[in-house]
Amino acid sequence: MLVLILGLIVVLFDQWTKLWVRADFIYGGDPQSVIPGFFNLVYVRNEGAAWGILGGQMPILILLSIVVLVLLAVYHRKVLNPTLDHRIALGLMVGGICGNLIDRIRVGYVTDFLDFYIGPYHWPSFNVADSAICIAVGLYMLSSLWHTRHPLKNDSNDSE
Repeated sequence: MLVLILGLIVVLFDQWTKLWVRADFIYGGDPQSVIPGFFNLVYVRNEGAAWGILGGQMPILILLSIVVLVLLAVYHRKVLNPTLDHRIALGLMVGGICGNLIDRIRVGYVTDFLDFYIGPYHWPSFNVADSAICIAVGLYMLSSLWHTRHPLKNDSNDSE
């Protein structure tokens, strides 16, 4: 249940922020400085995956997202170590994938708007769903390393 609740929270926050950006920002317009020299809000339409990979390949990206969601569901049921940190990571991952999938199906692109930079060097723009996916991957990797080095005698007592 935790996975679904956390996934839903991520999707709702992600979609709310993207609706706000599409309503209040001009596509391709000037960035709105939040922290000068470090962070802007922008409106970018990403027709690919991370960093624009597979740009213009929307059917492939939609299918890939669905396949990954199915694989994650199977993984959750059959393989996943049911520790709290692994379930949190899975919830973030599912929410992030679903948030970007909704964009791809609804508007034909993913709305990105977070723009971090130092001087002239900008990190590619991203969104809440992308952040959730990156946090999920990092959390899962760190917790897997932790559990490998510090196994619990009974991990199943915090299961769903």
